[in-house]
Amino acid sequence: MASPRCWSVVCPKPRQVASESVHGAQLALQRLSRRCETCDVEASTPCSCRKEAVARDTEEDSSGPNSSFAHSVINMVGMLIGLGQLSTPYALENGGWASVFLLIGLGVMCAYTAHIIGRCLDEDSAGSKTYQDIGKRAFGVKGRVIASTFTYLEIFLALVSYTISLSDNLPLVFAGVHLHLPWLHLSATQLLTIIAVLLALPSLWLRDLSSISFLSFAGIIMSLLIFGSVVCAAAFGRVSLGKHIPVLQLEKIPAVSGLYMFSYAGHIVFPNIYAAMKDTSSFTKVSVTSFAVVTALYVALAFVGSSLFGAAVNSQITLSMPPHLVVTKVALWATVLTPVTKYALEFAPFAIQLQHHLPEGMGPRARMFVRGGVGSAALLVILALALCVPYFQYVLSLTGSLVSVAISVIFPCAFYLKIYWGRVPMSTVTINVVLILTGVVLAVVGTISSAMSLVQSIQRGHAA
Repeated sequence: MASPRCWSVVCPKPRQVASESVHGAQLALQRLSRRCETCDVEASTPCSCRKEAVARDTEEDSSGPNSSFAHSVINMVGMLIGLGQLSTPYALENGGWASVFLLIGLGVMCAYTAHIIGRCLDEDSAGSKTYQDIGKRAFGVKGRVIASTFTYLEIFLALVSYTISLSDNLPLVFAGVHLHLPWLHLSATQLLTIIAVLLALPSLWLRDLSSISFLSFAGIIMSLLIFGSVVCAAAFGRVSLGKHIPVLQLEKIPAVSGLYMFSYAGHIVFPNIYAAMKDTSSFTKVSVTSFAVVTALYVALAFVGSSLFGAAVNSQITLSMPPHLVVTKVALWATVLTPVTKYALEFAPFAIQLQHHLPEGMGPRARMFVRGGVGSAALLVILALALCVPYFQYVLSLTGSLVSVAISVIFPCAFYLKIYWGRVPMSTVTINVVLILTGVVLAVVGTISSAMSLVQSIQRGHAA
């Protein structure tokens, strides 16, 4: 998820940060309207709560869609760059340098599916605001349920991957620190991970969901620092380039495709980027430009990383960098801080849905406790799963194959064909059918390969 992987749109203005801010405002207006029902309707002057609602509506209207082309490109690039960039050198070395054509091809496919998501939104810009709305318009309630299920599954697995990455990099950040509690049979790495996650828990208790917007911007900065650190290590770190990269290792391509696919996952928030644009007709240009930038960055990072370390490259490039370099410490800190910036953002959609289903009479403090308690419990489950299954590359590949392919390739094509059926030429139908079949093949072979590797790693871990 890619990381992203963050699923919220980052803009300087809080309103454009993500759909959670918009939903939060809508919930506030709903509460105001319910409160207004108790006001004296016969009074000659409007009640204070109605004035507040009008003021909110006016403010919302005045701050309507205002993202320029460049701003939208920055948003989309920021959404796509994330956790997946750490694994691209490992994926290229394992798949062979020829697998770069797969990386580029998947980028082209996902750019096209981003384009047709825009077309689906063009068809019903008033009614379709989210990825799930597109699913409902195409296939009714079942479409919404399936889209929601895969969306939340991708978020959950992405957070597991973030926590595994946190656990892998923390020992290098705090090298030389020894933690041991005699009454707990946990390693120093596990204790450090638990402490880091507990430090991130308070962010899940924020009452105003829009206040977490700054975390999304911090996530983008962390991603750029990681990329810059690898480039600096190659340029100034006295680490020689030119390590051997195999041409093609066909048997590893299924798992590699999952790693590549995860790097492009971000389609569930593209409707938010679309809604924030001043000129939605340029959404296709935004998509093409963004995926071109991200693909170029991934290709450069993949070749630099694999050429620096060859067969010794780790599943996360930060784990392979020389520990004595300052840029390595920067990259490690950026990798460790990234999950901390993601937890609250990733849980925001769950919080929104949870608040929709809470009793109307429940007070704000009680809502906060319920939302924070459920989020904290879910994060602790994710922490436990990450500590039990500490195999970053296999979990990431499984997420890419099992979920990201469906969300980024299969579903958009299926939604588009259903919505526009009978109104598009046969050539367009053929292209989308081919993409659906390609996505299904990648999903099946990638899921089987990564799942088998994950199970084997777990068995070896228990045997040891």
